[in-house]
Amino acid sequence: MSTTDREAHATWLSQDAHDRLKAELDNLVSQRPVIAAEINARREEGDLRENGGYHAAREEQGKMEARIRHLQELLRTARVGEAPPGDAIAPGTVVTIQFDDDPSDTETFLLGSREISATTDLTVYSPESALGKAILGTRPGQTVTYTAPSGAEIKVTVVQFEPFAG
Repeated sequence: MSTTDREAHATWLSQDAHDRLKAELDNLVSQRPVIAAEINARREEGDLRENGGYHAAREEQGKMEARIRHLQELLRTARVGEAPPGDAIAPGTVVTIQFDDDPSDTETFLLGSREISATTDLTVYSPESALGKAILGTRPGQTVTYTAPSGAEIKVTVVQFEPFAG
């Protein structure tokens, strides 16, 4: 994968978002011994088939470990700072689109990781979403059609885009 390909698929995070996610990861990792102790305490209560506390603690551990793995991967591949300016829409850009069925209806959103949503008032769409995939690589004035989760075909025109400064 070339540097350009990595940048196109990178998750751009502001320094604040990166720091917040790193703090969450550190907190979750520090909680591992607490969950392990809870599981051991529940295991000592007896028959595991009928021990709801044990199963609840194991389920909590599974959710926590999944979140840890997600955060580790996200932070490993993240690019921190401002997204580089470019001549086409890429992750890390704020995009304004116009819906072709109602030219007065526009939407402005951030194309990037939903993990950023706590650091901005903008709606965040993933580059892997139907709309995200449709507009990646486009420029202002280009029209694309995508299939919404409801199955409807939606046609939009890119009005403008700029790097996210959040």
